[in-house]
Amino acid sequence: MPPVSAVPPSVRSGVRPAAAPTAAALLDFVRRTAADDELIDSLPLDPEGRTWVRLDGPGGSEAWLIGWPPGTGTGWHDHAESHGAFTTARGTLRENSLAVRLPSDGWKTLELADGVDRERHLSAGKGRAFGQHHVHEVLNDSPDRHAVSVHAYYPPLPLIRRFSRSGAVLRLEQVERPEDWQ
Repeated sequence: MPPVSAVPPSVRSGVRPAAAPTAAALLDFVRRTAADDELIDSLPLDPEGRTWVRLDGPGGSEAWLIGWPPGTGTGWHDHAESHGAFTTARGTLRENSLAVRLPSDGWKTLELADGVDRERHLSAGKGRAFGQHHVHEVLNDSPDRHAVSVHAYYPPLPLIRRFSRSGAVLRLEQVERPEDWQ
């Protein structure tokens, strides 16, 4: 047994820290949250840009309620070392993603192989979970209807990498840290 000082106080007291939420647990959380009509109705919607409210996610995760005006989207990005989930609460969102794991660092431009593109249409009540380094873009293609979604990430987002895409070429454009969007 390690010396008492090397054992965290929570373990010494018999209380073990809660396990980190899995992607499946995050998906369950965003689905349940998306079904809360009162919460969804409370989100202020802006006709020009996305709106968001931070939520308390399970097990120390980061969660967001997001409003999407018609024709808006995220652009290509990933969530670094975080895994996560999102569910559409209102409207329909389209997710374009890449079925390939990108290197975590050390590159600026990559040429993507054929067949890595995936597209999903997620109507109200539909969602998905994803692992670390998941590269995607989320869009509200509706010409006249807002969409609302719930997202959760664990660990809380350490950064977001933003990419541009031209055909098969993916280019790292920017790295954002939490202080950039909070």
